Amino acid sequence: MRYFTELAYNGTNYNGWQKQPNAASVQETIEQALSTILGTEIEIVGCGRTDTGVHASQYFMHFDFEGNFPKAFLNRVNKFLPQDIAIRQIFEVEESAHARFDAIRRSYEYHLFFEKNPFEIKTAWHFPFAEKPRFELVQEAAALLTKFGEFAPFCKTNNDAKTMECDLMHSEWVVDEKTGRWVYHISANRFLRGMVRLIVGMCLNVGLGKISPDSVRQALEQQTSLEKSWSVPAHGLFLTEVKYK
Repeated sequence: MRYFTELAYNGTNYNGWQKQPNAASVQETIEQALSTILGTEIEIVGCGRTDTGVHASQYFMHFDFEGNFPKAFLNRVNKFLPQDIAIRQIFEVEESAHARFDAIRRSYEYHLFFEKNPFEIKTAWHFPFAEKPRFELVQEAAALLTKFGEFAPFCKTNNDAKTMECDLMHSEWVVDEKTGRWVYHISANRFLRGMVRLIVGMCLNVGLGKISPDSVRQALEQQTSLEKSWSVPAHGLFLTEVKYK
């Protein structure tokens, strides 16, 4: 039987989602919990990778298991897992269902604030510079992206992507009037390695006058690197929604 699992995690203490040697990962932590409680080795497949320090308020994975779940299984798993990982639900799906390949839309948010806040230092980025970006230019840069379908300027080097094509559905900055926080919202069918953090850095550079919207447009038209590339810190980034048919 195949099971989908919805979960959330704070990525501060992990070297990303994907299991790797000599480093703590979200994937390995969950596999150890499931394998221990179910008494058999469990391998899980996630809906995508998140980098070191990146969070997920909604994430899906799948795993295969033949047998009966112990009583109060969900509660037992959550007690076994550390406080920064929470399993929300586990449900049976068709045997062919795939957490990664069946996802049709993924959404991210990047959280940015301008006044130092000691309670949010791991879940939002404090913009450390005195000069504040011009919001109208930041918004213009974000809107420009929706006119393109390939995003080589916003892909980290040493990536294994076979194509730079992404169906970008939404790209917008929103200001929280109560807190003054800026939140960048972006949705697409898929994302390139490091894409969102590079896009946020580009928007801020445009807002600071360090690069122009025209130079961004030209880089996207020619699929070349930006003159000034900026990958903002990971801890402000959240995977917020994954949609399936």
